Amino acid sequence: MDKIRHVPSLQAMQALVEVAESGSFTQAALKLCLTQSAVSRQIQQLESHFGVPMFIRSSRSIRLTPEGEQVLASARTILEQLKNLEDRLSPQKRPFRIRMHVSLAVRWLLPKLSDFYRCHPDISLSIETVATEIVDPASDSDAYIRYLPEPSSDPACLTLFEEALVPVCAPGLGSAIRPLASVEDLVGFPLLHRSADQQAWIEWLAANDGKPLEAYRHIPFNLDELALDAAARGLGVAVTDLTLAEESIDRGVLIVPFGLPLKTRGVYSLCLQPSAASHPACAQVKQWFCAPAQ
Repeated sequence: MDKIRHVPSLQAMQALVEVAESGSFTQAALKLCLTQSAVSRQIQQLESHFGVPMFIRSSRSIRLTPEGEQVLASARTILEQLKNLEDRLSPQKRPFRIRMHVSLAVRWLLPKLSDFYRCHPDISLSIETVATEIVDPASDSDAYIRYLPEPSSDPACLTLFEEALVPVCAPGLGSAIRPLASVEDLVGFPLLHRSADQQAWIEWLAANDGKPLEAYRHIPFNLDELALDAAARGLGVAVTDLTLAEESIDRGVLIVPFGLPLKTRGVYSLCLQPSAASHPACAQVKQWFCAPAQ
């Protein structure tokens, strides 16, 4: 039969991609919910169709042949094109995908998700988190939430809330012997940092007539989530955005010992990808996410 008419199956191409990415027939079988022998048969189908081996097998590892590399590249392209086509033709069948920093997801979004699903029970959100300082958009996301040093004029970037820095600590951190009631008292407690650059504390101390940073003890972290958890455990005083600490303050896990919120001009923005416009839930997602800012 003409090979142009008799094309390889999609299942065989998916098997090739999974085996190549995992380097294991066993792991590929687990990912595809198949038996190892079924995955092997699908790879054999590709090898029979093209007349060349896909992998070089040894007792310890497997690796793609040069021909297998070419088939893999085509398989990935075909599967990605089919996925994009499905998203365009049937977007209601997939979740609205949002990418954001892990601390924002834990501290801001999770406490609100029950309200979202109460208001929109027919919409599903897919949340992808990253731990990097800057949240870069992904090709398969509909939107991403990013911190911006000032509001954007881009109509695709919608302000969720403005940054307002406050010191937070455990309710019982201060005492009569070692009070924590003013900026001057901070020298008696470690400062907990949410990032390596310590910028949040630098800005807050400068605005509140604090001492230079070297006058204090420090415990560094790389996430708001870690710094706030450390503060709740009594390790010291953290500076964070008031919105991110709001739920912990409401529950009494954290308190603001003194000082007013410091508006930095920074904002957290929901930035829409071009793919968002084709998703039928886009307008409802935008309305709900941006309601507090409005």
